[in-house]
Amino acid sequence: MTKPTADRPWLGAYPAGVPADIDVDQYPSLVHLMEESFHKHAKRPAYSFMGKEISFGQTDSLSQAFAAYLQSLGLVKGDRVAIMMPNVPQYPVAVAGILRAGFVVVNVNPLYTPRELEHQLKDSGAKAIVIVENFAHVLEQCVANTPVKHVVLAAMGDLLGLLKGAVVNYVVRNVKKMVPTYNLPQAVRFNEAIARGTRGAFKRPDIKPDHVAVLQYTGGTTGVSKGAVLLHRNVIANLLQSEAWNEPVMKQLPANEQPTSVCALPLYHIFAFTVNMMLSMRTGGKTILIPNPRDLPAVLKELSKHTFHSFPAVNTLFNGLANHPDFNTVNWSNLKVSVGGGMAVQSAVAKLWLEKTGCPICEGYGLSETSPSASCNPTTSTEYSGTIGVPLPNTWMKCLDDNGAEVPIGQPGEIAIQGPQVMAGYWQRPDETAKVMTPDGFFKSGDVGVMDARGYFKIVDRKKDMVLVSGFNVYPNEVEDVVAQLPGVMECAVVGVPDDKSGEAVKLVIVKKDPALTESQVRDFCKANLTGYKQPKVVEFRTELPKTPVGKILRRELRSK
Repeated sequence: MTKPTADRPWLGAYPAGVPADIDVDQYPSLVHLMEESFHKHAKRPAYSFMGKEISFGQTDSLSQAFAAYLQSLGLVKGDRVAIMMPNVPQYPVAVAGILRAGFVVVNVNPLYTPRELEHQLKDSGAKAIVIVENFAHVLEQCVANTPVKHVVLAAMGDLLGLLKGAVVNYVVRNVKKMVPTYNLPQAVRFNEAIARGTRGAFKRPDIKPDHVAVLQYTGGTTGVSKGAVLLHRNVIANLLQSEAWNEPVMKQLPANEQPTSVCALPLYHIFAFTVNMMLSMRTGGKTILIPNPRDLPAVLKELSKHTFHSFPAVNTLFNGLANHPDFNTVNWSNLKVSVGGGMAVQSAVAKLWLEKTGCPICEGYGLSETSPSASCNPTTSTEYSGTIGVPLPNTWMKCLDDNGAEVPIGQPGEIAIQGPQVMAGYWQRPDETAKVMTPDGFFKSGDVGVMDARGYFKIVDRKKDMVLVSGFNVYPNEVEDVVAQLPGVMECAVVGVPDDKSGEAVKLVIVKKDPALTESQVRDFCKANLTGYKQPKVVEFRTELPKTPVGKILRRELRSK
């Protein structure tokens, strides 16, 4: 039964056609959902990569063969299998194969150092890993210290056909020199694993909603990296919530047009995993795989060949693309939904994106622990709201004080989330799980936010990112959003630095769009737009900001330099 609107003031903001609650129990597992799509959309392209399309039917046969191969290794139901690859078609094939075999996906950042990789493989207890050869040298340095017994080695061109695949692999290895020397004698090539599985027998396991589907490791911003345990029902719920949320604009597609999404965010990140790959699996949509989103000319060149409707991304990618000279080589007119997540979307970026594409950025919010989407602005929005929107169907959010009590509307507090997408806990860390779960089943996000009378939430910042200047709270997002509106600023970030007089002071780091921009212009602009204690004491110009592979700005690195 739907709770009364008084309990969920945000229901008034829902566009027509978006229900307060949806049936999140439509599928017993992600495997049932995927197999339905494999059969229903067998002839449709599922993935587009470097000019090659792979159909739902091909994904079905390849992933079943891969599942049979993994089962032949003697792994048992519930065993963990790691994936360490960029956005290549082997990724979704491996995910489907791992899940169909009854195993658990462990998503690994392909840019990890040996130390970080070793921690994750040991912590998850992964017995096998699927890794692209570009990063094999990293695995070589730590594999002996991990439980990994089986290595499947992929190459960029594996699924591009014999001739094209050979050319791509030659260029990657010998021209671009992107495959450092490695020695993994036990490794089996991806295509060989598929061949063995094709000859072998596949045993269909019984998979239930409460079985673990994914271990999604958090970035470790709060200390050691922890695995969020996402059950089959968690991920199913979140992709169905996202589907319902997008429906008001996606239903505008002509009946014969296949929904198509751009996957420029890395698939090991839960945002792309759920909102790109799994949602497209449900809708029978095509996913355009972008292996390196930092290569903006290559991204735009690829997009110029496609008609696409959905583009989930982070603020830095929207900003980089919108400011790129090749932006207009792409036809943006079919874009129905641009979802901003992972970090705050800045108003200047949202304004520019809307001007250039005609499609507003709907900022959303979520975490690895929430599969990830918890809230989003309505997809029918026509302007930037400066908020993270309202909770999705079946989702409750509230702001809590330090004692766990709900704060009044308009007061800042820690955002807490309850819904079917919330994780089962941290992998083998009951102590850490207890710290973030309230007695009534809400997950405490670590983000400070406020809710207005309409039920819209606004992040004021992460608890630990707050700068305390002479007893006044300064939230970096606010200062960054102001400075980003100054013509001549490409990107900026704010951190707190120690200060003898005020305890902490605001440090502002800027990447210029206009080389003529001066420190005095920045200071004058801040003076005009920010109260005294929020104004930066230190202004620094750099050629780039340190970022995670997803594009989040690494504030801690700005503090230490």
